[in-house]
Amino acid sequence: MFEERRVGGIASRGQLRMSFLRWAVFTVPLILLLGFASGRAVPSGSDNAWYMALQKPAATPPGIVFPIAWTSLYILLGLAVAVILHARGARGRGPALGLFAVQFLLNLAWTPLFFGMHQVGAALLVIVAMLVLAILTTVLFGRIRPLAAWLMVPYLVWISFAGVLTWRIGQLNPDAATLVPAAHTSQML
Repeated sequence: MFEERRVGGIASRGQLRMSFLRWAVFTVPLILLLGFASGRAVPSGSDNAWYMALQKPAATPPGIVFPIAWTSLYILLGLAVAVILHARGARGRGPALGLFAVQFLLNLAWTPLFFGMHQVGAALLVIVAMLVLAILTTVLFGRIRPLAAWLMVPYLVWISFAGVLTWRIGQLNPDAATLVPAAHTSQML
């Protein structure tokens, strides 16, 4: 009978691959679900009268770009977390995952803060903090598994761009909070 070759005497390559896939099957849908829930907590994009009334920078992409970008980024984030969770016994794994969780909570808070509460200045501070923590997370991920750090790079680029857009919206709309009354309802699902 064929027996799989053990890697380092602990597990075969197939067993290691299956372990990673088990993590990915958990983390990717979880990150997507949380991101979706945050995005649906308040009307956003073209569904948000306040946002539509704002003067936007010329670099603002068409509305369809945002759900495509965020879905892709959340998949990459879920895979990055799966890579780190799969790195059992790796030094710094716990702090790296903790830092990821904090920056991801800030990510989830941004949409309700910006679109729901119309707090452009506070949303900018959140995105700056999120970017700093995401950079630190990427560095820690890179020390554990370089692949996980590379999976974070598109996210870093996108939130940098989102930060610039937020900053410019704040500049172009100094009275943004008073344009349209804040919606106090949730459109969750």
